[in-house]
Amino acid sequence: MDSPSSPSHATSPKKRVLLVDDDVGVRETLGRVLVSEHFDVIFAADGNEAAAQFVAGRPHIILLDLNMPVRGGWSAFRFMHTARPAVPVVVITARPNQHPQASELGVDALMEKPLDLAVLLRAIEALLSETDTERANRRTNPDFKAANLNVASRWI
Repeated sequence: MDSPSSPSHATSPKKRVLLVDDDVGVRETLGRVLVSEHFDVIFAADGNEAAAQFVAGRPHIILLDLNMPVRGGWSAFRFMHTARPAVPVVVITARPNQHPQASELGVDALMEKPLDLAVLLRAIEALLSETDTERANRRTNPDFKAANLNVASRWI
């Protein structure tokens, strides 16, 4: 990783991450890690708050839990993906066996909890380095599947 004083951090604005999880411990811990990696983090505790923060905060990437009160993760994903489909989404969940649905809906990557932060950070960096065209080509490939970050993938 670059140091905070390196030219890449001095010349490029911080990338904004929308972190959506109803577990305050996950939000606080993962939020601290993301901030330490020079991301601007906005938080949401449920799907309705996620939708509002998505519109107001215009994140560059979304980390999205599925099990949430008020409005679940898949509902929030559909809203955000319809509004701005180019924004990459990484589902972070304790819910097993979500990879088929994630792939079908166009989620970029999925990681089951407990989170491997090193792998998650590499995936975030890789997704943020893609151009919109590269992302569109990857997602429209007939063989597209969401990256499963719990098993060998191109980001591990």
